[in-house]
Amino acid sequence: MAISPTVLPWDRFSNWLHCACVVTFDLELGQAMELMYPSHIKLTEKEKMNICYLSFPDSNSGCMGNTQFHFRIRQCPGRKPIVRSHNQYNRECPVSLQCENAYYYGFVYFRQTKDRSIRRGYFQKSLVLISKLPFIALFNQLVSIIAPEFFENGEPSLEAACHDIDQWLPPIPGDTLNLPLMGNVLQVKIPCRQTDKSSSSSVNGAKFSHTLPAHTILPSLFEVDIYSSFQSILPHIQLLWELVLLGEPIAVMAASPTVTSTTVQSLVNLIAPLRYCSDFRPYFTIHDSEFKEYTTKVQAPPPIILGVTNPFFAKTLQHWPHIIRIGEMTGAASSPKPLNKLKKAASLKTLDSKPGVYTRYKSYLSKDKTILKRLLKGVQIKRPVEAQNAILRRHFLELTQSFMIPLERYIGSLMPLQKNISPHKGPPRLRPFDPDGFLKTIEHSGPQLTPVAKGDWEGLYRRFFRSPNFEGWYHEKQREANQKLQTLHMEALCGANLSDWIVGKEEVEIVDLILRIREKLAFATAHHIVVSKDSLMKLQNHMDTIVSSLPSDLQSVLKT
Repeated sequence: MAISPTVLPWDRFSNWLHCACVVTFDLELGQAMELMYPSHIKLTEKEKMNICYLSFPDSNSGCMGNTQFHFRIRQCPGRKPIVRSHNQYNRECPVSLQCENAYYYGFVYFRQTKDRSIRRGYFQKSLVLISKLPFIALFNQLVSIIAPEFFENGEPSLEAACHDIDQWLPPIPGDTLNLPLMGNVLQVKIPCRQTDKSSSSSVNGAKFSHTLPAHTILPSLFEVDIYSSFQSILPHIQLLWELVLLGEPIAVMAASPTVTSTTVQSLVNLIAPLRYCSDFRPYFTIHDSEFKEYTTKVQAPPPIILGVTNPFFAKTLQHWPHIIRIGEMTGAASSPKPLNKLKKAASLKTLDSKPGVYTRYKSYLSKDKTILKRLLKGVQIKRPVEAQNAILRRHFLELTQSFMIPLERYIGSLMPLQKNISPHKGPPRLRPFDPDGFLKTIEHSGPQLTPVAKGDWEGLYRRFFRSPNFEGWYHEKQREANQKLQTLHMEALCGANLSDWIVGKEEVEIVDLILRIREKLAFATAHHIVVSKDSLMKLQNHMDTIVSSLPSDLQSVLKT
């Protein structure tokens, strides 16, 4: 396909990745940035430092060979370049998968091998892909393809991979794309809020060829294996769902960043399709620039999920209310673990403590033993881990939807009636959310009427109303509702006979009407409010008629 003259080199690359970094071990400096590609990309010194420290396992003596994991860091304030395609992606993708300008993801492929030619005796180097998109599965796959080639052939292979990515089409929700990379082709479907659009099986009208070399179909861009992540603590997984839903501070402790990063991402995914609105760090070290902010004992821990491997954290985070200790993840064929009891947080003294959940939290909902029995049965009959994962994911999707549907219905009841939208007045707004008013509705339409779980749903809702997740959800619903009302108001304005309305009006009122309509048209364009072209044409004709009825001096002013 011919490249559009408006597309500059590396424009398409930035749709997917910010840059690729190579981090090596320097005897004098420790971890150091050896290479950034493309070379024109800028990172602050603080960002480079965080990337360097997060690109190596905290204690890498046991990490011989190759280790993969991912991290998430804050972008330094005051420097937020907007990638145009990310704006379009955010408007149409599921809210929980939106790209956040304030954060970077890093996808690491770390290699450690013995090498007598190096003074330290080991070759230690990481290739890291930096992106703002939360495509965990895709970028883990990319780095696993690019890194071995880089370690074998050096910088030219990294340059070739980046040039391949620079040819990719942008991630438009609903599209299914073929992404060529170093002789491989990855087929991916970009998630979309509109399910009918996402079912499309073609890109720009072109059908896929299944005879392409090394053609790999990725079932998901972003999902991780939540079953394997939680296998050692399955009896407490519903309690973990509550903690994540309520935005509680959680520390995940494990021996390797592979385990912490997958577990933290699994926790965030537990409440899908609800967006997790607090901070989360799949891998966090004592060198991180936010270390003091997140570990201070002067104030309560912030609402964040941290994944840590350094034994020092067992002492530093002892005051945290919820700590998860994870052993090495095992396959589905392993024997089921005993139903371990909850442990008091203070009993966690070292990182070598037994796997389990250390908390004093009391669940609002009773434990659903049906799902546990089904998963344990799956272990006994050697059900594939993919099937176990799908069962668990479906269970929590239904649980989250049961919790959120009454809230969605209540928000719908706060919308003004369409018949009350007048073209001669400003657009109405969503009525305020009343927690007590909402709780009165759940008696007849609440989640306790469904078979998902029993318990104190009202108490869970009241606690949820104080969480960042509710604040983020409500803000998004306000935005969506007010945009819908703006659209309805625009349609009412387009359908109104303004020529009749101005009869008998003063010139100042007519001019004010014209200016308000122009402002509304500009607002609609800026906020992507969709109104049919015929309606807009009708409105423009009305305005032209009104302007032509004014004195010539006013006409000339309004036409400038």
